[in-house]
Amino acid sequence: MIDTRSHNTVTDYRRQQGRLRARVYKKTSGNGHIALYLGKRDFVDNVDSVELVDGVIKVDPSGLDGRKVFVYLACAFRYGSDDLDVIGLSFRRDIWIQRVQVYPPSGANAAKTPMQEALMKKTGEQGCPFSFQMPANLPCSVSLQPGPNDSGKACGVDFEVKGYVANTAADEVEKKDTCRLMIRKIQFAPVNNNPGPKGDIAKQFMMSDKPVNLEASLEKAIYYHGDPITVNVKINNETTKSVKKIQISVEQLACVVLYSSDTYTKTVCSEDFAETIDASTSFAKSFQITPLLANTKEKRGLSVDGRLKDGDTNLASTTLSQGEKEMQGIIISYKVKVNLALAGGGLLGGLTGSDVTLELPLTLMSPKPAGECSLFEYNCHLNAS
Repeated sequence: MIDTRSHNTVTDYRRQQGRLRARVYKKTSGNGHIALYLGKRDFVDNVDSVELVDGVIKVDPSGLDGRKVFVYLACAFRYGSDDLDVIGLSFRRDIWIQRVQVYPPSGANAAKTPMQEALMKKTGEQGCPFSFQMPANLPCSVSLQPGPNDSGKACGVDFEVKGYVANTAADEVEKKDTCRLMIRKIQFAPVNNNPGPKGDIAKQFMMSDKPVNLEASLEKAIYYHGDPITVNVKINNETTKSVKKIQISVEQLACVVLYSSDTYTKTVCSEDFAETIDASTSFAKSFQITPLLANTKEKRGLSVDGRLKDGDTNLASTTLSQGEKEMQGIIISYKVKVNLALAGGGLLGGLTGSDVTLELPLTLMSPKPAGECSLFEYNCHLNAS
């Protein structure tokens, strides 16, 4: 005989857990005539394609007065806070924007996605589905860390889904006729982690007929945010000078591509190691350095992963791209620098350099999370139960 009480208890527990994990994101217009529904706010860029942005907008036709309902998805670069706009200037430039009319429907009814089917259970017959396919060459969501005294919205790249009521798509719209949700375009580290990069350099100094040979390598090609980075260093000092210090640092390079292309470099962590390598000796050792946003909270303009609220985040992740496609916005990369400081200074009182520097590319990203279930997965789970 089957113990139905035990089975029902397990089913109820699973339903309860599903309710805790599944979320619906909703935003209603000021007049209550439209409401935007999304099943998630993070959309993954897999380099060659981006997840479909699909949702539903609930429409109350009685309050439209013959007007139409539109939804748009915009990727924009914000280079100034809204509170600076005192003379009607816009501090926001749209990189990409797409609009669609959802009510009355302007074309043939397309097949609903599983996520839209799940959201329609929330909105009922007044629900109008919409979807957007972002191109693969859009940047990911990135914010620039504000200074201690800065106010207003952070600068950076953001994505916005907005529903609004208007006679035409291009009309000026009152705030009470709009509803909007910010979303993020994100990338996760590839599953396969290859061996890390290697490099070497030999530098010869005046008054010395032999060089300093420096080799460095990283253990892995990809490091996760918060993980220590292991740098393997080998030195063959054939000169008459001694190496008095090894400095290892991680630099963030933010390439801002809008009207022109400018690259901003910021050191996110740096450590000095008091290792002495005498003349005509060799040295080999592994060092660890950990770049953390928590240690650079006061550094204004540092790029961080886009955030939907004023919560914790990471240093901005490395931007993975297809290489040949032009990408606008903020493109992030990192490098590890190994610097050897030699005793004695340079020729002419230090006017010529006596340091040896080697740079290695670094990929810094987040792993794909185990994840909460989506609304669609939750509904499937309930049906299976």
